[in-house]
Amino acid sequence: MINATLRFHGHGSLRYLYKNGSAVRSHLFTLKYTVNPHRKKSRFAVVVSKKVHKSAVGRNRIRRRVYEILRQEIPRLTTTCDVAVIVSSGEVISIEHQELVSVLQDLLVQAELLEKK
Repeated sequence: MINATLRFHGHGSLRYLYKNGSAVRSHLFTLKYTVNPHRKKSRFAVVVSKKVHKSAVGRNRIRRRVYEILRQEIPRLTTTCDVAVIVSSGEVISIEHQELVSVLQDLLVQAELLEKK
């Protein structure tokens, strides 16, 4: 899990990101992002709706898996940004960890927030 200072707080921030951010999509996730030069650290949110997984336990497990991958990628970010990872498939709960990592890394590279390896 990432530090609380690196997470979004409140719906106003997410609303701004949804309205003004750019999007990159894959079959598992939608990544909404915007560059935020006013902040010293990037902020992240993971959104999992009830349509993706009915159980709160399952939604929280998906959220924890994605936050852990993001935590490992934070040092490699090229800019200060606000990022929301919107989970669009219930497969995320059972997919292999390495495949999940590669999908998220690809999305971050497409958004030009992460350098290619």
